[in-house]
Order: sequence, then structure tokens, then C-alpha cells
Amino acid sequence: MSNKQATDKGKADPAPVDPQAAARERLLAEVAALPGLPGVYRWFDAQDGLLYVGKARNLKKRVSSYLHKDHGGTRIGQMVARIARLETTVVRTEAEALLLENNLIKALAPRFNILFRDDKSYPYLKIVSHRYPSLAYFRGAVDRKHRYFGPYPNAWAVKQTIQLMQKVFRLRTCEDSVFANRSRPCLLYQIQRCSGPCVGLVSPEDYARDVRDAERFLLGDPHEVVSDLQAQMMAHAEALEFERAAALRDRIGSLSNVLHQQSVEASSFSSAEKDVDILAVKVAGGRACVNLAMVRGSRHLGDRAYFPTHVDEGAALGSRPTDEDGDDEAADPVRGPEVAVLEAFIAQHYIGQPVPPQLVTSHAVDEALLAALGEAAGVRVRAQHQPREQRRIWLEMCAKGAELALARLLAEEGSAQARTRALVDALELDVADTAQLRIECFDISHTAGEATQASCVVFENNQMQSAQYRRFNIEGVTGGDDYAAMRQVLTRRYARLAEAVAAGKAEAPEAVESAPASRKGLARLPDLVLVDGGRGQVSMAREVFQELGLDIALIAGVEKGEGRKVGLEELVFADGRPKVALGHDSAALMLVAQIRDEAHRFAITGMRARRASVRTGGSKLEDIPGVGPRKRARLLQRFGGLRGVANAGVEDLSSVEGISRDLAEEIYRVLH
Repeated sequence: MSNKQATDKGKADPAPVDPQAAARERLLAEVAALPGLPGVYRWFDAQDGLLYVGKARNLKKRVSSYLHKDHGGTRIGQMVARIARLETTVVRTEAEALLLENNLIKALAPRFNILFRDDKSYPYLKIVSHRYPSLAYFRGAVDRKHRYFGPYPNAWAVKQTIQLMQKVFRLRTCEDSVFANRSRPCLLYQIQRCSGPCVGLVSPEDYARDVRDAERFLLGDPHEVVSDLQAQMMAHAEALEFERAAALRDRIGSLSNVLHQQSVEASSFSSAEKDVDILAVKVAGGRACVNLAMVRGSRHLGDRAYFPTHVDEGAALGSRPTDEDGDDEAADPVRGPEVAVLEAFIAQHYIGQPVPPQLVTSHAVDEALLAALGEAAGVRVRAQHQPREQRRIWLEMCAKGAELALARLLAEEGSAQARTRALVDALELDVADTAQLRIECFDISHTAGEATQASCVVFENNQMQSAQYRRFNIEGVTGGDDYAAMRQVLTRRYARLAEAVAAGKAEAPEAVESAPASRKGLARLPDLVLVDGGRGQVSMAREVFQELGLDIALIAGVEKGEGRKVGLEELVFADGRPKVALGHDSAALMLVAQIRDEAHRFAITGMRARRASVRTGGSKLEDIPGVGPRKRARLLQRFGGLRGVANAGVEDLSSVEGISRDLAEEIYRVLH
């Protein structure tokens, strides 16, 4: 044996490399190289699912705190144990970090962040610019052409305010087209809810004064408005114009009643303090409620409750696991899940939304959050959590509203869970956690075979999941053949998923959990497939599942009972099991009926829309390449509608601005 061979034989075999340990070392090295600058960080798991999004004034300190501390069996520890990689984005200021963080949270819905539904479409009261301005309910993007007041927490609050404006200031609410073509006053004038500007029953000067008084009232100066009205009333009385004085007296009385009901001393607030948002949070039973009450122009407009998801995970992490110096914030007894939920709401809700300069909160919130929010909004934002006098009353009302809303939600969820558990027990489904039960229900809808459409609705997590609903246009089958339509929709829905199951490529539960809501329905088979129909529809569904190699035990049909009476439905199974007749007062039947009715509703609404489109041809112009919204509008305006466009010749069509000869020929061909 040579010396070289002896040397090689004497060497020990290299130790095997642990992939997890290597990945951990790479992650630690990456964190060590982070800059001490503001930014946003994102944690991902091994399946590339997003776990958490956070912001930091100092990225290196914040991110290091996750990996260099022992979090034990806490939820932070559970998240840290799943971390596989990190992404960071450096920004210039903490305000930019706040914007980016919450945009990512809303767009990506991380598993461990507290999530609020992105529902910011608040209504406004609009005063339309005109010689005689009108009042209107408005929802959408505002512009500078008109004046807007709000936002209001709900449509009811806007409509109540409009009714008040009609009663006190007698401003019109009709459309400009109606206003321009009136020959006599409408009913609103007869019941003294409008001053009749359409037929000249009020001068432009008097009407403009009423508009100014209404605007001042909406801006929070009701007492000044009352004083001016009193002066006008006395002037009319001295001039012996007693009818006009009596009308002003009635206005003053109506305004006084409103001020009494609102119980607001507007004179005690500065102009900047007359717009306030009241925020109260309540956490119980693993759920949370943030109640938002709006005060605009010193008037309490009502409240609106918000219910976040991921409360347990997000509240455990809080808005930040450690402070900027690396100290564990869990040692702070003041900070709890309520503060974490409240801060998450403030950060997510006011991004891209007008924020009032004053917030009244049930718990103290981080000043840095308010500063970043104010910098992003361009206003100074202050928060008060121990108010006095009127604001204390508002906060108590808001807190009570949060408590009642959360109690109602928990009661409803408890009832929903009970119905789900009753169905699981009645059908002997192998589902341990009712929240994991997934049901997909199919229905076919048409009118005498016309515009056939199928619906698929989804029940999961003890509630209907409207984001996962699907509609299927049924083509190539005989009109009215519901069996063929059911075959087509089931094949289209499950064919690709059956291939994935057969190939062993169906997504793992972890991947399904981290998938977007719109894709979760395509990632796994349901635990139960309901078809609205009896043995015929069930037989068709069984054939489809057998052809696709899927388990026919998943299929059940909802068959009408004797006399097709509601409450006597029976479940028919594809695998030959005996029928199950659920009692008319059964919680399981209530759930089945709810899902079946939702599938029926969703199918009918889609079918009606499609039928209307087919009958009117409304979509035909939209489907022609080169005919955009402007050209389509010009065509419809020139010829008075689609029928007129269809009756027009090529020469007539080409005479419309923007319509070339070739495009006119294409339009004529499509419509004929």
C-alpha cells in the first residue's frame, strides 16, 4: 500500500450537511448584513407561503430580534420555526414603510398578520354644482367640481342627513335633467321638502342662502345658522310677512330638535376638532371587533363594526415583537391583544383614506404609528384615549357598540358551527374540525333552455365563501337538458384537479392554506359535493366522478320531498347509501337549505344577466376589436341604441367619428 493510499484511508469521512442548518446559517448571515435603515420585511416558509409582513425603523435590529431570542412555544415561536427565507425592502422614512407594509398586507394576506377586510367605500353627501345646487347620495372617487361632506359610516346616515336638509333648508334632490324639464312643482314641494326652484318659486339669491346655511350646518356651525335664521324671522315679522316668519320658525324648531338629539356643544370645539373618529376595540372568544364611530361637523353620524381575521396569531405577534432597542415588549403589561388589533386597524384603515386630525381611542396607541400616519396623510394626527365630557360619552357609546357587535358575531358563529357539526354527524363525515369542512354545491339555471348557466358555491370555515364562487356558461348542449349541463360543469370543475390527484401533485394542506382566497377552491377536493336535484342528477354526477377516477362517496343530491314542500328535502347519495331525511327543524337541514338556496340564487342572477345580454346584444359591440368605450358611446348616441346601430348600413356607420370603413364593415358583419 502506498503512502498516499494510507493517508486517504486514514482520513475520516466528511460529516453530512444538514440542509436545515445550512439554510439557517444563510438566513443569519443575510440578517447580519441588513442595514440599520427603515424598511419592510417579509418572512416566508419552505413552501414559499408568506408568513408575516412588518415594518421597522431599523431593519437590522427588528429582524434580528426574531432569530436571536428564544420565543419558546409562543405563536411567535411557531412562526419563527417555519421561517425559510426573508425579503426586505429599504425605504426612506417610516411613513413610506407604513404605506408599503399595509399595502402588502392587504394584497397578500399573510398568515400571521391581523387582517381587516379592505372595505373603504364610504358614502358621501354631495352638493352638485349648479345655479340651483342639488343634494345627492354619492359613493366613489370625489372630484373638485362638486362639494362633498363625509364620509358617512353607512348609507342610512347619508339618507337621514339628506332628509334633514330637505326638511330644514328645502334643497332639491332631483336630477338636473328632471329639473330642466319641469313645468310644475313636484310632490316634494307640496309636502314642504323643496322650495320649488325648478319653476321659479324661489329666487336664486334666497336659494343660494339656503345652500350656504346647509353647508355651514354640515361643517359644524349649527348655532350660527340658527342665529341667522332667527334674525331673518324677526325681520320678516317686523315687515308683517308673517307666513315667511312662520316658515323660518319651523326651520329653527327642526334644527333645535336635531341639535338636542345629537347632544353636542359645537361651540366648545375648534374647527379642527369638529371632525373626530372614535375607535373602540373588544377582544373575546378568539375574535375581535373594532367599532368606528364618525363625528363630522360636530354631528355624530353613527358607527360601523369591523371584524379582523388572524386575531390569535397577529395579536400574539403584535404590531412589532420587540422595540427598537431590542427589549421584549411582552414585559409591557399595558400592551395586549386589544392594542395590537387597534394599531393594525389604524394602520390598514387610514392608508389611502382621509384621516381626521383627531382620534379618540379606547386604548393608547403608539405615537410613532400616528406620526407615520400623519406624514403619509399630510396632516398632524393626534389620539386621545382618556377623553372627557362629550368625547367620553361618544367613546362609551362606541365601546358598548363594539361589545354588542362582538357578542352578536360570536352567537352567530356558534350557531353556524352547530349547524356544521350537525351536518357532519348526520352524514358521518370524516371531519374533525368543522372549520375545515368544504362543501361545493352546483345548480343549473335557464329559461326554457335559453342562456343556460351553472353555478358553483362554496361553504367553508362555517360560512359561505363568496370569493370562491364560480359561474359556468353551458355551451354545446340541447337547451333544457339539465343532465348534460350538469355533466359539463362537473367535468370542467374537477377534470384538472382529478389529473393532479392521480399524478400525486395535489397541493399539500400547507400550500392550500397559504394560497390566495381566489385559488383555494382549485387547490383541493371538497369533502362534500351537493347537486340540486334527485336521483337523475346524482347518477350523472356519479358517471362524471367515475370517469375522472374520483370518489363517488363525495356526491349527494338534494331531492325535493313529498309535494315539493320546503323542510321535507332528502339527501340522495351516489354510492348507494340509503336516503337521509333530515327533520324539518334539523340544524343540518338548515345548512343544506342555505347552501342549496345560495347556489340557486347565484345561478339565477347569472342566467338573467346572460339572458338580457343575449336578447339585447349588449355585449356584441364590446366584443368587436377596435370598438372601445368612446366609439361604442358615439355609435349608440348617433343611432339611438343597439337596434339602431344594427339597422344602420356600412356608409352610415363609417360616418361616425372614429369609425373607419373597415371597422364599419366589421361592425355590420358582427351585428348581422
